[in-house]
Amino acid sequence: MNLNPPYKQLFMPIYNSKEPWTIAPPSPWNEQLSDLQKMIIVRCLRPDKIVPTVTEYVKNNLGQKFVQPPPFDLSKSYLDSDCTIPLVFVLSPGADPMASKSYHLYSSPSLWVRDRGPLKGHGFRTRHKDFRLWLTSYPSAKFPVAILQNSVKMTNEPPTGLRLNLLQSYQSDPISDPSFFSSCSEKEKLLYGLCFFHALVQERKKFGPLGWNIAYGFNESDLHISIRQLQVRFGEKKSACTPRECNYGGRVVDDWDRRLLMTILAGFYNKEIIESSDYSFSASGHYVVPPKASYDDYVAFIENLPDIQHPEVFGMHENVDIFKDLQQTKLLFDSLLLTQGGGSKMGSSSGSDNTLLEISKDILSKLPDDFDLDAALEKYPVQYEESMNTILVQEMERYNVLSSTIRLSLQNLQKAVKGLVVMDAVLEAVAGSLLVGKVPETWAKRSYPSLKPLGSYINDFLARLKFLQDWYDNGKPAVFWLPGFFFTQAFLTGDMQNFARMHHIAIDRLSFEFEVLPIDDSDTPPEDGVYIKGLFLDGAKWDRESGVLAEQDPKVLFDTIPIIWLKPCKYVADHFQGLYHKLSSSVPCKYNANDFLLPVGYVIEFTLGEALPTLPTLTARHWLPPSGFWAPTSPRTIPGPTTSKPWSRRLSSGYTSCMSSGRST
Repeated sequence: MNLNPPYKQLFMPIYNSKEPWTIAPPSPWNEQLSDLQKMIIVRCLRPDKIVPTVTEYVKNNLGQKFVQPPPFDLSKSYLDSDCTIPLVFVLSPGADPMASKSYHLYSSPSLWVRDRGPLKGHGFRTRHKDFRLWLTSYPSAKFPVAILQNSVKMTNEPPTGLRLNLLQSYQSDPISDPSFFSSCSEKEKLLYGLCFFHALVQERKKFGPLGWNIAYGFNESDLHISIRQLQVRFGEKKSACTPRECNYGGRVVDDWDRRLLMTILAGFYNKEIIESSDYSFSASGHYVVPPKASYDDYVAFIENLPDIQHPEVFGMHENVDIFKDLQQTKLLFDSLLLTQGGGSKMGSSSGSDNTLLEISKDILSKLPDDFDLDAALEKYPVQYEESMNTILVQEMERYNVLSSTIRLSLQNLQKAVKGLVVMDAVLEAVAGSLLVGKVPETWAKRSYPSLKPLGSYINDFLARLKFLQDWYDNGKPAVFWLPGFFFTQAFLTGDMQNFARMHHIAIDRLSFEFEVLPIDDSDTPPEDGVYIKGLFLDGAKWDRESGVLAEQDPKVLFDTIPIIWLKPCKYVADHFQGLYHKLSSSVPCKYNANDFLLPVGYVIEFTLGEALPTLPTLTARHWLPPSGFWAPTSPRTIPGPTTSKPWSRRLSSGYTSCMSSGRST
């Protein structure tokens, strides 16, 4: 939100505050605005703090009980059921589905048995009044609605925060068993480090792709088996290999995530924890390993840990909290939008009909005609020496498919609104998405990956079409706009093919060298390789004066990158080694892989790793695993101060999913 200079100073206290909902707007707005309207100001100035602002609003206007989740009470849920009303446990990742002790307290030995004898009209036997049907299920659209509506629904969310996670580990079997804990003599510190590691890898998931490239389902069974192995194999040289390679590492399918997991575990599961009297998990010293003590002392120590953990305990910059809070804000408003009902209800009023007609008419007026592929092939024929000709035609073909999909769906939607064709389920979904500013699912299935809302998505799509049209009209560009490609790997492979054929080198013996140039544009292409632009750094910034990576500034989530020269060369392992400290970064792009191991619909995003120079004082260990990635995206930047505080360790994943076309601006 842009403010005029006089108003900017008035609202700066709200912007700079860590708790902006506690800061009253300047006069006269403080007296004139209601609490809801004041909340809108916070939404505009600090969207990352809207969730605690809404929580405070609900607490002040409705009461504390509406913001504090009630304790899980199975007996109360049981009393609400009977022999005709089942009990459904809605499971959540990381939560124990149901402790067997609690389950058997309320289950009945009675069974509902169907008569297996000859059918004589009596059907089923009489239901036993004490019979109960217990069901467990993860959230699913395929769950029978009739059962869900006529059942008692229960869920037990996993604990959030390092302190609550640690408490749950210590208050659950096997650690809570006195005989087990007493058998862990000389291993108490390693046990604490292992539990802390388990809590940390779970909490990193809330940071999205900055925490893990893939949201792995680490659960209590991973911790329990690791604890048992610690008890049995303590002192063996390879005792740390099993948690690293099997229990936790066995779930990790991404190489960068595996690198991260190994680095984290090495800091929590090592010999120094036992030998040191003041071993710390964070630079601030807020998280230290307690001295050898009794079980009750460990629980008391955990209860005194901070309720809210600072990102530095994760080895991450304070900006990741902004990213996490923005994701929570997005989830909140997406959930609110679901309460508006289906597309048919939204399209029933004349106002919504007119809005749909205006939106579709506006988009259709901006869409250019499809590319003429025959003319493109004639002007840019397939040539052995120039692979980019083929890349151009293939990109045009891909964008034609998306453009035709958008055009056809909007034309059919206009006809449906006017009553000329039937408004089917697909068109209803398109209408619902357009009314709330989202990209329709039918477009997304044929689109490049994008997180942009509808307006920004259309502008980005038109910019991509213009990029290809300029290439067709004016010839191969001197600098390629990397985000403009639908399939980035094909472009990179084409560059390598040109180099391999020119210098008669096998393409599988080539790799890329990278040089960040001190310029933002160029009129002439390089002799070998290509110039690329349009990338941003996440998790770090580029020092243009020194030409190296540096710490990002507070409240600035992304940083622009100058032109990068991609130079194909013969593959040499660690060709940056010895020249300067390096950081492997990555450029995200879409491809499907390992579908049988990943959640349905998940897409791995990765193109290539890249070595970047960094200051001698910031070694590779400082950034390991990679904390920055090239994001071909238009960033959402929150301006802020230009000072930065260093920290001891930087652990952040190297790329993010669904970022090829960027975030919303």
